[in-house]
Amino acid sequence: MRVFAVSDIHVDYAENLQWVLQLSQQDYQQDILILAGDVSDDMALLEQVFESLQSKFMHLLFVPGNHELWVDKKEHVCSLEKFEAINSLCASRGVHTSLFESNDISFVPLLSWYDFSFGEPDRHLKRAWRDFRACSWPDNMQSSSAVAEYFHQQNIPLLETKNKTVISYSHFLPRIDVMSERIPQDRRRVYPVLGSEKLGLQVCQLNPDIHVYGHSHVNQNIEIDSIRYVNNAFAYPSESRISRKQLHCVYES
Repeated sequence: MRVFAVSDIHVDYAENLQWVLQLSQQDYQQDILILAGDVSDDMALLEQVFESLQSKFMHLLFVPGNHELWVDKKEHVCSLEKFEAINSLCASRGVHTSLFESNDISFVPLLSWYDFSFGEPDRHLKRAWRDFRACSWPDNMQSSSAVAEYFHQQNIPLLETKNKTVISYSHFLPRIDVMSERIPQDRRRVYPVLGSEKLGLQVCQLNPDIHVYGHSHVNQNIEIDSIRYVNNAFAYPSESRISRKQLHCVYES
C-alpha cells in the first residue's frame, strides 16, 4: 500500500480538472490519497473530483482549504455553514474527514486557519487577499484569530493519537520555516495568511512521522525536529516552476 498526497488542485481551471479525470483507473486501486484542500469553491466540482478520485484510490482523505469556504450567500449563509455542508457531502460519499486508521497507520486531519502569527498583513494583502471578501463568518468569529481558534479546538481530541506510523495533514502551514529561504522578499508578503503557529504546536504535540500540508503552492519535503513536512501542491497552471504537477508518494509499506 502506498500513500499519495496532493493539494491545491484548483479544478476551476479546465486543465487541472482534466489532469484529475485522466489519472489512471488501475494504478492506485490499493493506495490512499490525501487531498489537502483547495479543490474548488464550487460544490458540484468538488463532488465531481471526489467521485473521480474515489474510483481510482482505495481510500480518499480530505481536509478543506480556504477556497472551499468561499460563499456567494445564495446557497450558504456563511463559511461555517458551508464547512458543515462539505462535511455532510464527504460523509455521504465515504470521503474520510476524521481520524482514519488502516492497519498500523493512523491518518489525522488537522483543521486550521491563519491567525497572523506569521506576521501582520500589509495594506496590499488586505485589499488583494480574496478570503477577506469571499468568506463570511458568524458574529462571534469575525477575526481571523477567532476562526483559527474555532478550528484548532476541533483538533484537540486527536492530538493523543498513537500508532506505529502517524501521518497528519492540514491545508494550512503549521510553521513558517517550512518555506524555503530562497523565497524572494517581495513574495513573502503573503506569509501572514499562510498558517498558524498554534497549528504547529498541535502538530508537535501529536508528533507524527509525516505531516502533509498545502496552501503555499511551494512544494517542499523537509525534516524538522524528527517530523517530515511534505507539500505537494498541484497549483495554478502558470506555477510550473514551484510545483511538481503530479502525485507524490509520501509513504509505502
